[in-house]
Amino acid sequence: MPRKKILFVAEAVTLAHVARALTLAATLDRSRYEIHFACAAGYDFCFKDTDFTRWPITSISSAQFLAALAEGKPVYDEATLAGYVEEDRRLLEKVAPDVVVGDFRLSLSISARQARVPYISLINAYWSPFVTQRYTVPNIPLTRFLPLGIADPLFRLARPIAFGLHTLPLNNVRRKAGMPSLGFDLNRVYTDADYTLYADVPELFKVDGLPANHRFIGPVLWSPPIPVPDWWGQLPTDRPLIYMTLGSSGQGELLPAALKALAGLPVTVIAATAGKIAVTDVPDNARVADFLPGDDAARRASLVICNGGSPTSQQALVAGVPVIGIASNLDQFLNMQGVTAAGAGALLRADRFDPAALAQTVESMLASPQPASAARQIASTFAQYDAGARFNEIVSEILTSIGPESRLVQGYK
Repeated sequence: MPRKKILFVAEAVTLAHVARALTLAATLDRSRYEIHFACAAGYDFCFKDTDFTRWPITSISSAQFLAALAEGKPVYDEATLAGYVEEDRRLLEKVAPDVVVGDFRLSLSISARQARVPYISLINAYWSPFVTQRYTVPNIPLTRFLPLGIADPLFRLARPIAFGLHTLPLNNVRRKAGMPSLGFDLNRVYTDADYTLYADVPELFKVDGLPANHRFIGPVLWSPPIPVPDWWGQLPTDRPLIYMTLGSSGQGELLPAALKALAGLPVTVIAATAGKIAVTDVPDNARVADFLPGDDAARRASLVICNGGSPTSQQALVAGVPVIGIASNLDQFLNMQGVTAAGAGALLRADRFDPAALAQTVESMLASPQPASAARQIASTFAQYDAGARFNEIVSEILTSIGPESRLVQGYK
């Protein structure tokens, strides 16, 4: 029988969206599936040793994406999403996939349905409309001019209106395409698909009324396929090891200050810059590289310091290691809400970064057995989830549910 075509489309505004799709693509059996992968340029190193058919597409730049988050503005305007839809349609026509898998490619909400191709969306559970959240004000202009005690309640008051404004661009494109509005709930806009897969576990993000086409698959872990630095095998073993990275969407400029904050502690720090910043004055107790194998680094560490996003925090928790998240955008705050509620981490604000507070938090977490115990409990929960196996099962389920008269998944229009 001919192999089924699976098309992955990653919105390359951060490395995480490319890496997550890439990891799941690699789990598919090549004897059964022909894998196609579309994303913007700039991530060639991620595709080392892969045999996917690659397609170039347009994404807004990481700088534009991060700037919109920092200002609290909608990430996309109507013209950009309309252009995405047209580009998606051309790509879907060329590839003719049996299933399309998108990671933050919001335009697939329209284009996949127009092309009558079953659509799987990958996202984190804290963006689900079926997860109850208590929102914390992220780093936006409001926090630059007001004390947090005032900015936080104002943000909660204005958030529904702000989220509604963020839904307008996609809903306007849907309306012009003759499709119904998704309403003013940004969480629904972010998760609209035939199948929505959460790269999380419900034990950290409690859900209510989850429909059958929304599934938890567990953490999706990825590390860059690069050689380790020369010093990797020569690290001291007589003191705690801390793995630090602020990621591709974190506050990279804080890395030198964070390293300096830990310079006087009896720890060894290994840090990855994600290629975002040059650290010229490295403390004696630290080692720095552009990229490190995050899974291996987390397993060797007693503590992980990151931007609070799900990729690195999940690497830490899979290894049973607690996390300090220095968060800036709302995605990071929402992720750390689940981690801190479980007792496996601590949250610091990037816009109120205090080196002394970081050092104190590190000392406190290393001295207490509770965070490590909670992290090991989460690791035990994570071990019950095989994201690749669950993903494969869902792809197979979709393909067997497609009737001969339609390429749409039955029941999901």
